[in-house]
Amino acid sequence: VQLQASGGGLVQAGESLRVSCEYSGSISRINAVGWYRQAPGKQRELVARFTGSGSTVYADSVKGRFTISRDLAKNTVYLRMNSLKPEDTAVYSCSAEIPPLSRYWGQGTQVTVSS
Repeated sequence: VQLQASGGGLVQAGESLRVSCEYSGSISRINAVGWYRQAPGKQRELVARFTGSGSTVYADSVKGRFTISRDLAKNTVYLRMNSLKPEDTAVYSCSAEIPPLSRYWGQGTQVTVSS
């Protein structure tokens, strides 16, 4: 499975941004996809993901501001980020999970929010 993230950039606090992740390869085996982020000096954390049943899970810090969506025809998952805050600054990476234990990562895209 290959994942290619795009759409990061530099925005001001309060602005919006959408990042995209196109995945390819053994798509039929993918059980879940999602977005994670890692800020400098911090551990990588979940932002939002689709579970195997299609439901969504969000980190508390982004609930109400971020929305994960996907286009199955395009094999693409999106993350719409509204009301961005400086603390949202991080490298955002997409991930695909294949049971039982495999996880694949894209290269990440930088999102920087200035105050």
